[in-house]
Amino acid sequence: MTVSADVPAAVELRELADTGRLVAQYPRVGRLMARIEGAELVRAGRLLVRIDPDEVARTHPGVPVVRIGVTGHGTLGSLPPALTAQLARHGLAAQVLPSDFDTYVFDLLDPAGTWHEAPPDLVLCVLDPMVVFDEVPVPWDPADVARIAADKVALIERLAARFADRPGTLVLNTMPLLRSHTAQLVDLRSRSRLGAVWRDANARLLRLAETNPSVVVVDLDPLVAEGTRVTDDRLSTYAKAHLTDELLLAYAAEVGHLARQLTGRAKKCLVLDLDNTLWGGVLGDEGVEGIEIGDGRRGEAFLAFQRVVRQLGAQGVLLAAVSKNEPEQVTRALREHPRMALREEDFVQVIANWQPKHDNLRLLADSLGLSVDSFVFVDDSAFERELVRRELPGVTVVDVDGEPAWHRRNLLRDGWFDVRELTAEDRVRASRYRDEAARKSFLDSFDSTEDFLRELDVQVRIGPVTAAEIPRVSQLTLRTNQFNLTAERLQPADVHALAKDAAALVLAVHAGDRFGDHGLVGAVLARRVGDQLHIDNFLLSCRVFSRSIEEACLSWVLRRARDTGAVAVVGRYRETARNRRAADFYPRNGFVPVTADARGDHDIDVCDTDSGVRIFRHPLTGIMPVPSHIRLDETREGDLP
Repeated sequence: MTVSADVPAAVELRELADTGRLVAQYPRVGRLMARIEGAELVRAGRLLVRIDPDEVARTHPGVPVVRIGVTGHGTLGSLPPALTAQLARHGLAAQVLPSDFDTYVFDLLDPAGTWHEAPPDLVLCVLDPMVVFDEVPVPWDPADVARIAADKVALIERLAARFADRPGTLVLNTMPLLRSHTAQLVDLRSRSRLGAVWRDANARLLRLAETNPSVVVVDLDPLVAEGTRVTDDRLSTYAKAHLTDELLLAYAAEVGHLARQLTGRAKKCLVLDLDNTLWGGVLGDEGVEGIEIGDGRRGEAFLAFQRVVRQLGAQGVLLAAVSKNEPEQVTRALREHPRMALREEDFVQVIANWQPKHDNLRLLADSLGLSVDSFVFVDDSAFERELVRRELPGVTVVDVDGEPAWHRRNLLRDGWFDVRELTAEDRVRASRYRDEAARKSFLDSFDSTEDFLRELDVQVRIGPVTAAEIPRVSQLTLRTNQFNLTAERLQPADVHALAKDAAALVLAVHAGDRFGDHGLVGAVLARRVGDQLHIDNFLLSCRVFSRSIEEACLSWVLRRARDTGAVAVVGRYRETARNRRAADFYPRNGFVPVTADARGDHDIDVCDTDSGVRIFRHPLTGIMPVPSHIRLDETREGDLP
């Protein structure tokens, strides 16, 4: 059977399942899942949950497998297919590891006992209202609920503190308050009191994410507020399934956003069409004065959308525009229209011409030093959207149509830009990229790259990571792809544990030049093994490529290792689809490959042979000097281990 392009995605997916091609076609599965919603998505998840995620990884090495432990108070049988479906939408394979019924206390006390084969990347402890109400006496009043809820939250706080010493991320959630409970109180004053004590308990849960870097808390209230049904009385009573399949699917979507960020697939740049996307009407036909923005019902909808876009931009999302328009008119509209919420300075780049949009997206990616896979593209034209999907399948395309009031919902629905924690770097990211445009203009004034670099006055500072820098270093491991030598992703708790380890070294790399401060742009993660220093990973932001900053940092590490008694430095490189430009980094800088047979002789993990890791070794002779155009500030506090 050959499936035509107009066949519904769910039917196409079923055909792949019936013919045994789900694993072979898994990258295509993700694109199909993006077109499936609601109950069909759950049914699709039931098909996908049958396949072996490890087989997917073997067939498609670029597809990350996310191990997810599931525990909780009630029955959660519908959650594994929901998780499998939601992760597949983002090109991920889920290995869901459900625990037994109502064993969450034991599971969090001893996750190694429950998931003994390997620790999960995410442990979901799904909380429901019956965690509290199963222990409420009859008759009861709000004080009884307050006491039991406080005890349960205190227990969860202790379990979360124990979990902090283990690898992985613990995902908790708030508990919805059911009307079937509030309605049992006949006086309105008691109902108000119950609502207050319940919200106090949920607030304590939410605050856990502020104090424990291993914890993420999913707030279910916004999902319920949008009309998601919380419970089904029959399933809750007879099967102890206290949360509906509908709510668990919405919850799984939030976990999918977290898993995407965990695997380094969070998006970085929002690229917007202009006509009928950011404003109403066609600029070339209506003129600057005639476009709809701010006035009238449609104008108010477009203004509301612009305000959301600007809010995202203020949190580190790069904003760009690609439009088929005359550039002078676009510039005038952004500068002069009195109701415009977005101005020219809010964008890192505006491209207005008559070229195909997929070509302009490639041009934009080259200009920003980003992969098109980091783009989210929003356009009201179905023709333009499908052309971009066909020509640039890595670009995420968001559908908007003739109803501008829905633009905000469509953009925000999939949490494309979600991160664990906002850093100081996020708030100034757009200005860093605008500074980069000035650097490129400066480069054009020189006859040689050497002259440009000499006049650029590059300054690099390298030293042990501070507590305040840990979130940014974690973010670099999660967001950096092109110069990420092993693609190992670390959560803040992982970086914190390394920073406390006496045998480990976490170095933060800062850079700046005559145009301004780049901020924290890189990290070196290393550990002492006998008389050698092993570099487990080396990362550098794409914003500072082509300045030899990586060579300067490596030279510093080699010299410091030699000066502190090491006889060699070992480096690792694991190739991914995005870091191939760094494949020769170690050989270019005096490292020699270590064959699999010789690894045992150099105290190198033999198991690295099986994980696609290439090993290199530097004997600490003939160390390359720091490039002459770089001023290196060596922070000496905290010598190498």
